[in-house]
Amino acid sequence: MATKAKKPSHEAYVVTGEGESAFWTKVGGVWPHDDGKGFNVELTALPVSGRLVIRERKETIP
Repeated sequence: MATKAKKPSHEAYVVTGEGESAFWTKVGGVWPHDDGKGFNVELTALPVSGRLVIRERKETIP
């Protein structure tokens, strides 16, 4: 198993609804494998509906 970086490179969301009325819920983090051929996904919740969407992580300024 690849060693995870301190912060994930991407974030996992469950999206329900469409367009402007879509509701995004963050449910986990995503780390790339060292060989660049896959990802580890850690979910903090298991969705029962909606779409699982992976997006690049945006750095936030504290």
